[in-house]
Amino acid sequence: MTRVSVKGFKIFTDRHGKLRCYHRATGTAIDLIEAPLGSAEFFAECARIAALNKAAGTPKPGTLGMLIVAYRGHDAFTSLAKRTRDDYQRVFDYLKPIDGTALSKFNRPLVVRIRDTAAKRGRRFANYVKAVLSIIFGWGVERDYLKFNPAEKVKNIRRPKGLPQSNRPWSDEERHAVLEKAPAHMKPAIAVMMFTGLGPKDALTLPRSFYRDGDIATRRSKTGEPVFWPAPAELRIILAAGPKHEAITLCANSDGTPWTESGFRASWRPIRIRLENAGSIGPGLTMYGLRHTVAVILRESGCDERTIADALGQKTIEMARHYAEGADLKPKMRGVVASFDAELNRRRTKTVKPTG
Repeated sequence: MTRVSVKGFKIFTDRHGKLRCYHRATGTAIDLIEAPLGSAEFFAECARIAALNKAAGTPKPGTLGMLIVAYRGHDAFTSLAKRTRDDYQRVFDYLKPIDGTALSKFNRPLVVRIRDTAAKRGRRFANYVKAVLSIIFGWGVERDYLKFNPAEKVKNIRRPKGLPQSNRPWSDEERHAVLEKAPAHMKPAIAVMMFTGLGPKDALTLPRSFYRDGDIATRRSKTGEPVFWPAPAELRIILAAGPKHEAITLCANSDGTPWTESGFRASWRPIRIRLENAGSIGPGLTMYGLRHTVAVILRESGCDERTIADALGQKTIEMARHYAEGADLKPKMRGVVASFDAELNRRRTKTVKPTG
């Protein structure tokens, strides 16, 4: 392959063997399918991105804008999944009006004000802005752009009391009711989400070849983290009994072609409404809630947060903690305390002589 080099752009092969190209200053990616490397379309796209960056101007040294530009040009950003980069970019765009603020001005009260102002767009967005700031500040501390991370100990805005939980876990009764009433062509996809914790996008696009000898081995599209999940017996039975098809994906729609997320949502909605009206399920049931369901079951069975994170394909235990929120730990803790009590009685209890 002819080596191509363009000033201001990084061209490399990622850890999955895929060729990528990014503008170093902004982290803007070039779609090498639409504009193949070395083609006229490729060089035109490079010129367009470089011109836009020049028109935008160069951020002043020592400012938030400079830190964002440096971060976007680093592997810490460019190696993220496209969806994650897009999510981060929305935050960077939101912060554009204050990107001239000196890094030395940032402290916890300022970050709190930024978070609270962002809350006008919603609590989740505000918390995400705070999280992204913490990530880039932490990256900057490691490279001596800042002396400390001013967002590190800033808390999230708490969910108001009484607000329904989004993507709540499913109850056992709800899981059974949906599997019983789901059409044959939908049941495999629902079961993959229900018994593996894969989100809708990853479950619906899972290649058939990634399911072998009863094991599922894949990577999360959002984080790129590996997921290995030996399929439980019920999932294997449902997949074996599913309608035969020639799609490259493990699950297929009624036409025998791969599902789209929008197509699956459209098929799921009338089933959900019918089951709600019949009282078989509660309101607010979502397919993404099955990811929370798996986390809760793992937590209740005694798995630690690192194990749950690995099972869900999460890089950090913080998200595992979020997904497992609401787990009933009473059965587990009864066993823990029983073992603790037995250990005390067996080895550690000493006779305490009364005083006085």
